[in-house]
Amino acid sequence: MSISNEELRWMYEHMYKIRYYEDKLEEVYMEGKQPVFNIGAGTVPGEMHLSTGQEPAAVGISVHLRKDDIVTSPHRPHHHAIAKDVDLKRMTAEIFGKKTGLSKGKGGHMHLFDPEVHFSCSGIVGAGMPHAVGAALAAKKRGKDSVAVAYIGEGAANQGSFHESLNLAALWDLPVIVVVENNKYGISVPRDNSTAVPSNDLRAGAYGIEGHYVEGNDLMEMYRVSKQAVERGRRGEGPSIIEIETYRYLGHFQGDAEQYRPEDEVKELRAKDQVNIYRDMIIKEYEVSENELAEIEGKVREEVDAAYQFARDSEYPDESEALEDVFV
Repeated sequence: MSISNEELRWMYEHMYKIRYYEDKLEEVYMEGKQPVFNIGAGTVPGEMHLSTGQEPAAVGISVHLRKDDIVTSPHRPHHHAIAKDVDLKRMTAEIFGKKTGLSKGKGGHMHLFDPEVHFSCSGIVGAGMPHAVGAALAAKKRGKDSVAVAYIGEGAANQGSFHESLNLAALWDLPVIVVVENNKYGISVPRDNSTAVPSNDLRAGAYGIEGHYVEGNDLMEMYRVSKQAVERGRRGEGPSIIEIETYRYLGHFQGDAEQYRPEDEVKELRAKDQVNIYRDMIIKEYEVSENELAEIEGKVREEVDAAYQFARDSEYPDESEALEDVFV
């Protein structure tokens, strides 16, 4: 498999950035919520869905995307947003509910919109798929070779929007790529208790489109199959489904008691952590130096720390603005 030095470094930078950003957000979110957890209290009130462990699903395909490609994301969106190079300061301010945020602090972490890089997300399960199909249709009618990527969880593949969207995308040969992140649980329901097929890439056959399955949260395999899917889309050869077996180290939301998980499951998953595995691989197999990676890591930490400081220093919207920018 051919891969450039630039791509190798880009993927490590973004894998590390996602992990560092969410590790920090995990700490910030708990401010003011202890010793008794109160979801409405603290620096960042409300629900919080972190994607720690799922970095390969976002980075493995985003390395092939351009600024004009469209990405839609669900309620667990930070890794997708960071991999699409959403403005990190404004994204963090949005999560904090500050007026300098992407949507002036009125959307929060499940409703991030950055039109500069064509990124959006929604708290409604499966809601991004029709939007991705619409964006792909618009690109095709304009004669552009941009693609649309719709990230969903494996539970969303049982939604009507999944099948309706794929039917239209296949019928019209639209450049849509559906990335199904199979993290084993739909909230607390094991995947095997909710879905009739072994993996959702098999559903591609029902629509006469391409389907791929990525085992073991493998970043390099995700890179390979995503490259094929993106290139097919740009050539006008229709949609694809990629299901990746990925790992959610944390609960469905922060504060989740996680009683549905086997006791040692997370420990076993963390032993297969792709951030560490990928770092070791590019040092040994691609001769990337540890000093170079340390420089990347230092740069990322500075960028992320600056984004959090920007969010803390920003002001909240004035109460008089509550009814502005509201669409009904």
